[in-house]
Formats: sequence, structure tokens, C-alpha cells
Amino acid sequence: MTGKTVHLAVYDTFADWETGHTTAHLARSGYTVRTVAAGTEPVTTMGGMRVLPDLTLDALRPEDSALLILTGADLWDSGDTLAPFAAKARAFLAAGVPVAAICGATAGLAREGLLDDRAHTSAVSFYLDATGYGGGERYVDTDAVTDGLLVTAGPTEPVAFAREVFALLGVYEPKKLDAWYRLFHDSDVSAFEVLEG
Repeated sequence: MTGKTVHLAVYDTFADWETGHTTAHLARSGYTVRTVAAGTEPVTTMGGMRVLPDLTLDALRPEDSALLILTGADLWDSGDTLAPFAAKARAFLAAGVPVAAICGATAGLAREGLLDDRAHTSAVSFYLDATGYGGGERYVDTDAVTDGLLVTAGPTEPVAFAREVFALLGVYEPKKLDAWYRLFHDSDVSAFEVLEG
């Protein structure tokens, strides 16, 4: 299960569009995507969809996963409700298991101190500065960043976020990964033939 299971954190107001490319193409590439929440009750996404979690956060072990994905949500900026998810990200990274965070989840990781010593990105630098974190000099103004086992991206970059995850997990060889990105980011139809070849 470890090599082919990825875990998607779900919580009320999570931004469901931010990981659509990532989870869909991981599933099409043989991965199992399991949802993980603080409890067993359904959560409601920002888009109004109800999701019934597969497991609870306290039952999630890094050794059972190939990746933990954290999406944005209003709750990242309205208190410490989601802090346990950032703490779980710390446990994953300490165990050598990758973490991918997009949008508001990057602020959660900043508060947890996980961006202090890693290159990273987010919506804008001052969004993370407001967390009081110590990693401002490591901020990179780009669509998505991978530093070791950590992927970060801003809220407008779900395709670049997916590209970085696929590269980290080795889902596509480089030529096909480039074609995938050109197809889904740039609408370059010539990339389809490369991707399907």
C-alpha cells in the first residue's frame, strides 16, 4: 500500500479545485487516493461538495503513504483548527515521506516552521510573512517549488502543483511530464501525441 497510496487531507472549506489534476492523474497512473480528515464526519468543500473521509488523521501513518496532499481552505487563516494537519506534515517529512501543499496550506506549514529552511512559494510573499515565520529569504516567486520532499504552490497554480508532484513521485518520465504540462497548462494540442505515445 505504501508505494501506491496517496492521502488527500480534507476539511471544511477545502479548495476542491486545487488538487483535481493531481488526484485524477495519480489515480489514472495506478495510485489509490484516500481522504483523511480530523474525524469521521463528512466535510464540505468550498465548492459545496460533501466528502466522507476514508480515515482519520490520528490513524494516518507516514509509512502507509507515498504522499500527503494539503489544500487551501478558509480555516487555515481563521484559527488553529487545521494545525494538526501541519503537524502531521512535519511527521511525514521527518519520516522521509513527501508532502505537497497549495494555497493556504502553505501558511499552515509556515506556522509549523516547515518553510524556514526550505525553498518554497505561495500566493504572495507577504501572505506568508503575516504568519511570522522565519523563512522569508527562502521564498521563491514562481508557480510551484519542490525542495527535497516538499512541494508548495500558490492558489492559481493547480497544474504546476500537479507537475511538481508527478516529478517528485516519478509518475511520468521527463518528456511525457513536459507534454502533460504543455497540454493541461498551455492547451498545446501537439503535446497530446507525445503524452499518449
